[in-house]
Amino acid sequence: MSNSFNVINNNIQEIEADKNLELQGQIENLLKSSKVVLFMKGNADMPQCGFSANSVAILKHLGVSFNTFNILNDPEIRQGLKEFSNWPTYPQLYTNGKLIGGNDIITEMYKSGELQEYLKNN
Repeated sequence: MSNSFNVINNNIQEIEADKNLELQGQIENLLKSSKVVLFMKGNADMPQCGFSANSVAILKHLGVSFNTFNILNDPEIRQGLKEFSNWPTYPQLYTNGKLIGGNDIITEMYKSGELQEYLKNN
């Protein structure tokens, strides 16, 4: 389904886990799928919570290419990623396999200009 309002950035891809791998391998593959990966509720076209919608809006506004993973479709990844990252909530934003944080951190970094610089330099 296409989002007609996604005028600024159409370099967003929804990804799925490779269920042939162990959980750790699935998570690592998802993280390697793009420089920027957002684990969220829903997808970029149809976020399923306000925090996910806000995080997507920030990334779209910045024109960042990123992949999304809908944690609502995969309870195993949803729980496994919480343990992997030691971060209990969603969304979770990663760059180059490293956790940046959740919506609160993404928003704070965006407002201060730090997110733009971080994404440009990493």
